[in-house]
Amino acid sequence: MSVSLQKGQKVSLSKEHAGLSQVVIGLGWDEVKGGRGLFAPKPQPIDCDASALLLIGGKLKDKADLVYFGNLRHKSDAVMHLGDNLTGAGEGDDEQIIVNLPQVPAEYDRIVIVVNIYKAMERGQHFGMIRNAFIRLVDARNNNEMCRYNLSDDYSGMTAMIFGEVYRHNGEWKFSAVGQGTNDPGLGELANRYIS
Repeated sequence: MSVSLQKGQKVSLSKEHAGLSQVVIGLGWDEVKGGRGLFAPKPQPIDCDASALLLIGGKLKDKADLVYFGNLRHKSDAVMHLGDNLTGAGEGDDEQIIVNLPQVPAEYDRIVIVVNIYKAMERGQHFGMIRNAFIRLVDARNNNEMCRYNLSDDYSGMTAMIFGEVYRHNGEWKFSAVGQGTNDPGLGELANRYIS
């Protein structure tokens, strides 16, 4: 049974799902329909990009530890991005990141999942224009959803989002629902938050 998380809530993945090895992190969103009227400009699609930052001691030590549409696979093969969705159209997950927990090298203690809007500043787009945003963790063995965090706060003006973290604590894998909006214009600025 899936656990519905609130902002700031943490859940154990290892304890509740014995033998868990591969986690599919699904992220989804829908853009708010706008532009009513005959002469209203047609809005540009909102291109959200999901990324995973693999941290050592809470810090991003190397650019190669960033898994995103431009680097789909981590050098350890522990984290893999399944590709970029340019619009958020359709049902279900818009982007997926797969984490093979046993393959995550011991020095990495945290995998932060972030989403930024591509070219948000120049297109005048922000998370207030997005609805039904969520992150969910699925057990790859049986496709059962373990937990889901629906972002329900008003994120108007925010161009990026720290969705959540998969982290190792006392030999156990856990997930924390973060839901922190930021004004970072792109992935580089988001990543800079974690550089030592």
